[in-house]
Amino acid sequence: MSLGPPSIGDHAAIGDCRSLALVSRHGSIDWFCTPVFSAPSVFGALLDAERGGHYLLAPPAHTLLSVPQQQYEPGSNVLRTTYTCAGGTVEALDFMPVAEAGASSDERVPQQLIRSLRCTGGEVELAGRLQPRPAYAARQVAWRALHPQAWRCDADGFSLSFCSTLPFRAEGQDLVASSRMREGERHVSLIQAPAATRINVAALATDVEERLASTLAWWRAWCGRCTYRGPHAGDVVRSALTLKLLTYRPSGAVVAAATTSIPEGPDGRRNWDYRYCWLRDTSLVLHAFVDLGYVGESDAFLRWLLHATRSTGDRLQVVYDVHGEPLLAEHVVGSLAGYHGIGPVRIGNAASGQVQHDVYGEVLLTACEHARAGGMLDPGEKQLLARLAHRICAIWRQPDQGIWEVRLPPRHNTHSKLMCWAGLDRALWLHDRHGVPLDRAHVARERELLRADIDASGFDASLDSYVGVYGTQWADASLLLIPRLGYLPARDPRVLGTVQRIFRELSVKGLLYRYPPDQGYDGVSGEEHLFAICNFWAVDCLVRQGRVDEALRMYERLLSLRNHVGLYAEEFRVENGTPMGNFPQAFSHVGLITAALALGQAMGVARAGAA
Repeated sequence: MSLGPPSIGDHAAIGDCRSLALVSRHGSIDWFCTPVFSAPSVFGALLDAERGGHYLLAPPAHTLLSVPQQQYEPGSNVLRTTYTCAGGTVEALDFMPVAEAGASSDERVPQQLIRSLRCTGGEVELAGRLQPRPAYAARQVAWRALHPQAWRCDADGFSLSFCSTLPFRAEGQDLVASSRMREGERHVSLIQAPAATRINVAALATDVEERLASTLAWWRAWCGRCTYRGPHAGDVVRSALTLKLLTYRPSGAVVAAATTSIPEGPDGRRNWDYRYCWLRDTSLVLHAFVDLGYVGESDAFLRWLLHATRSTGDRLQVVYDVHGEPLLAEHVVGSLAGYHGIGPVRIGNAASGQVQHDVYGEVLLTACEHARAGGMLDPGEKQLLARLAHRICAIWRQPDQGIWEVRLPPRHNTHSKLMCWAGLDRALWLHDRHGVPLDRAHVARERELLRADIDASGFDASLDSYVGVYGTQWADASLLLIPRLGYLPARDPRVLGTVQRIFRELSVKGLLYRYPPDQGYDGVSGEEHLFAICNFWAVDCLVRQGRVDEALRMYERLLSLRNHVGLYAEEFRVENGTPMGNFPQAFSHVGLITAALALGQAMGVARAGAA
């Protein structure tokens, strides 16, 4: 078989809840940053197949009889790949060991990428190439042999060690190997960063078995805490596992995605770095976790939020890094050509300087769900939540950039106003039930003034629909959230009209854009794609309107657009459903969980009624 440049949809993700690696179907680790998600890449072939660097130890492509088959070990993020070759078969396991509980908050614990191969029949060729390219391929590496089966490389403060039961040899900046495997034989390899100070080659195989067992046990114990037992439970658990992969365990932050600059269009104008913690995305993730029984994750997030806002106070920033740092200067990296040659490769994100008022509401909604699920709020958290509610009162009349982070002057986005309303609504609940110290009369009055403003300026009676931006007639799929937020019942005539218009204006082949693709909504001309989470919001909204059969058909179609191991990017290409944008995308997997929970509740009620 011939192999072209790696495609985003051909990858699976493994990780240790501090960083994440992407493994192609053909066994190449094409993306890995260490020690955190947003650190410079060590393997970056995803963004430049020639210069980015990768790690491969697998049967050569020309020996394969079919596309290798990938799947996760049940209840885990341990990846199994099966190769069927002309002479036999090989199975590979890829994983990153998760730090033990006592070490989970210690960022100095080394990170490991482990591959274990076993020949399950016949005799097959093996080929290996390890080519680390640190700092987005901007640094040279030099290898030093520690043992015939152990190596170390260093590059300006970066270090990496490699140990394998299969001997490798140096070839410039790479390590290479070739061999044959017979039935029953096994080879293991371990990459560690920073480099190990001591390597016990003789114990490598045994150590790998122990780490595999402990990693499987850790993931399965985490899965065992999930309380969801409804329809599509397997899909929900896979998305929950993906969201956990995107969680930075030492702090509780959740990154929007694991990659940077995977194009949202053909020209690279929407190439962004998503390896940071958007408060909106994290709040939605934690809301989903709470719904699935993971209250501890929301505890960790609220603690992280207190830490992250120490310098910004009640003025929430849109996005922070996983340590809570607010400064994410955006720049272009010239050492990588870009995904399939579509640059630029951007590092950092200028959205950190935007004003997006909806994040205040998202945080208050998350705190409310946390408390409703039995989570505790300490005095510091209550004070912060009160400050956020009063901040909404002060800013809701002002324009902002909104949920879609449009890089245009601020405007009055209806979704932002709705989220501010929902934030005040939940703040009042938190005051009444949990003693969050508000000026209750003031907050209640502002909530009603905000509703009046939304209904006067965000609803167009001539269209029988709410609009995305005050003073325009643009449809916006974020308005599908109106019933979920509790702003209006799902069958209110204004909601019915809005949903009908969204499907009329934004639907193509039965799936939705997030906003009109050709009317200048974001100031960027060019191709736009179908937006995953908007379609899941539509499923949730249809369920709330009692259109369960329609919702189920849409949900099952969306399931068919996942990649071969159940992962989503941010968008789908209109023509053929192929993934577009950064990957795996937290937003999309949150949407799947939200939609499944809505369907499960509706179908459960139907069964109970029939019984």
